[in-house]
Amino acid sequence: MINKRNFILISPHFPENFTPFAQRLKEENFQTLGIADVPYEQLTDRLKEALTDYYQVSDMENYQQVYQAVAYFAYKYGRIDRIESHNEHWLELDAHLRTDFNVPGYHLTEIPKIRRKSNMKEIFRSIGLPVAKGRVFSDFSDALQLVQELHYPVIIKPDSGVGATDTYKIDHPHDLETFFTTWQADVPYIMEEFILGEIETFDGIADQDGRVVFYSTFHYSEAVLDTVEKNSEMFYFIPREIPQDIIEMGKKIVEAFQVKERFFHLEFFRTTDGKLIPLEVNMRPPGGLSIDMFNYANDIDVFQEYATIVKDNQFRANVTRPYHCAYVSRKYTNQPYRYSNEQVREQIGAGLIQCQSIPGIFAQIMGDEGYLIRSATKKELFEWIQLIHQRTEEVTHDAF
Repeated sequence: MINKRNFILISPHFPENFTPFAQRLKEENFQTLGIADVPYEQLTDRLKEALTDYYQVSDMENYQQVYQAVAYFAYKYGRIDRIESHNEHWLELDAHLRTDFNVPGYHLTEIPKIRRKSNMKEIFRSIGLPVAKGRVFSDFSDALQLVQELHYPVIIKPDSGVGATDTYKIDHPHDLETFFTTWQADVPYIMEEFILGEIETFDGIADQDGRVVFYSTFHYSEAVLDTVEKNSEMFYFIPREIPQDIIEMGKKIVEAFQVKERFFHLEFFRTTDGKLIPLEVNMRPPGGLSIDMFNYANDIDVFQEYATIVKDNQFRANVTRPYHCAYVSRKYTNQPYRYSNEQVREQIGAGLIQCQSIPGIFAQIMGDEGYLIRSATKKELFEWIQLIHQRTEEVTHDAF
């Protein structure tokens, strides 16, 4: 009899499109053990079928409760082999549990380097990569001194944070004064020079030995901060061709951060003169429907590939990159869109993978509605993006 390995999934119900993690692991003969704060009855049928067992806690932020849940599973099923949430919010919880139960993966001592932007900068510099000028500041006086060195505009954001959450573009002294009216002294903030450019990413999976066995990239229509500030629609896409410089720099960063048996999402600035500057690392899959886009762009199943990496360190998919794939958002303001959902479906046809409403907590960035589309040609993909975004009384033109 082969002993089954025990994989604890932290908060496996969220987001819902991560359910295949549990499904594929169970198919590979893992005992899939879920821990979350929602009643078992509220889990989807797909997730219920994919979990071997489930333990509900009343408060996921209460470490003692989650610890007791893991201890219960260890008593019932034996040694815990893996603990993973694939979620930025729970990275430190994952690491704390791994440390206490001696489970492979990032432990507590390694959290600062994958959560704090100041620590990331140190590692980028140590491997000879350029970084945006800036540092953590201590108070208003220190911030004034730093902004004199960097010059307006500057960006201020939490040293430990993700996305556009609590991020500010400071254009004038008045903006800095306004920021300090709500500044929390117990939250470290970092100030950086403003870099004009576009965001590009290096995403993928590293195997148990730290080899990058799958990689991709996202290009964005605009920075997330701009989307939030303007309350605008947006899109981002996976191109079929990935720039060589981002592959080389990305692999160098993966090695420096000792990424093993996990997804990664690395962000870069592409400056107006074409140079790459690393921005930050995120040691989990990209958010939203991005992980599904890996599958649609490549006709593979990354959830299956992850499960086989955990099981026997094998990545078996043949990656040929047959499609460009995009996520396109809509925001329903006073000016309606020219084409209804049904008309979009008719015009795009098989190139439209799915269209779905976005939960309110994500709508500020991801839109009220999101479309996934794919095409073998970039020209056609961008024509469809324009079609989805066109408002009434707008005249179409070749914007791309």
